[in-house]
Amino acid sequence: MREFWASTLSGRFRATSSLRTVPDTAERPRRRRLWASAGLVALLLTACAEDAPQDSLQPEGRYAEKIAGLNWVFYVAGVVGLLVFGAITYTLIRYRERRGREQQVPRQIHGNPKLEIMWTLAPAVLLAGVTVPTIATLFDISEDPGDVLTISVVGNQWWWEFTYPDEIKDDGTAIVTSGEMVMPAGQDVRLLLTARDVIHSFWIPQLNGKRDAVPGRVHELNMQANEPGEYWGQCAEFCGLSHANMRMRVVALDADDWEAWLENQKQPAETPTEELAVAGEASFAARCAQCHQVHGLVDAEGEPVAPQVIPLVTGVAPDLTHLMSRTTFAGATYDLKLPDCDVEPSGPTGTPVECLNRITLEAWLRNPPALKPMAPDPNQYSDGLGRGMPNLNLTEPQIDELVAYLSTLD
Repeated sequence: MREFWASTLSGRFRATSSLRTVPDTAERPRRRRLWASAGLVALLLTACAEDAPQDSLQPEGRYAEKIAGLNWVFYVAGVVGLLVFGAITYTLIRYRERRGREQQVPRQIHGNPKLEIMWTLAPAVLLAGVTVPTIATLFDISEDPGDVLTISVVGNQWWWEFTYPDEIKDDGTAIVTSGEMVMPAGQDVRLLLTARDVIHSFWIPQLNGKRDAVPGRVHELNMQANEPGEYWGQCAEFCGLSHANMRMRVVALDADDWEAWLENQKQPAETPTEELAVAGEASFAARCAQCHQVHGLVDAEGEPVAPQVIPLVTGVAPDLTHLMSRTTFAGATYDLKLPDCDVEPSGPTGTPVECLNRITLEAWLRNPPALKPMAPDPNQYSDGLGRGMPNLNLTEPQIDELVAYLSTLD
């Protein structure tokens, strides 16, 4: 009797357990479909965001507008895709195996010249209709616009350098900036792209398409902005640890602001007078000037302080002469200017001292690799060169001094 009840209860337990697991197994595909649907909806909503700063579907310049004029190709591809998937769906349903009915086999066709010619010519005509205007647009946006502003763009790990070879300062050198490219609105600009270390790719979606920056080669790219404003871009070629943090900001200015910006960039950095900034200048000359250039910085003998042998694969670091004329730093990764600050800058673009993002700047000076993935240790590579800014192990007083000095570089 004891064995009877034990076996009965055990059977009921197994039956109950199996019944309880059935709904979970049945619900699993439904849950997967719900999660997939939610993900698709989220993706579509993200794609439709109106304030996307790198949206190629919102052109803001003549060259980007020409590229956007080819968007009809996507509609043609969509129609073709619907026709193909429709034919596949019809075939799967029409000729599927059904219970109680003999499987239907499509009528076999062999050697039908008319049909073969049709499905050969139709795609050829369709591709020709897409290829001809696409190639014409590529030639159009690549044509030399003539006498325009030329800017040399150099990709480095992991920041962009911009040189204006036609804008010469009193000392005979050209204007150089980093992270942010300033240009006049409404005017065509000719970019000369190259790189010092690995392949990068320059891309400002609202102003033009992508163009690779390759070491040892110079690629040309035209750019134009219809209105004054700021336009964001991103390195579009994987270039190492901080590829995702290699951004660029383009600022288009009206004629008056453009001339004011040029005049400011041609001036050397002023010698600070405030005690903390003076100490920061000395600290910068001792610790930072071996890599970073500040035009106007002199040593105790009055001689210009310039970078010597830079232990980086790029062989150069960002020029900081007019750091405060920008609104970002560290390869345009971090805001130099507090985003909610309403104080107007002294120039056409830049960061007023009252708006300086001190917390982030201090954190960067405290430990740069902690904020941006880099490999600055030369011992990691056989060439004995680093990649990125190292941790200088600065003390808190030294950081305060450097921030005080950097805030004077407007």
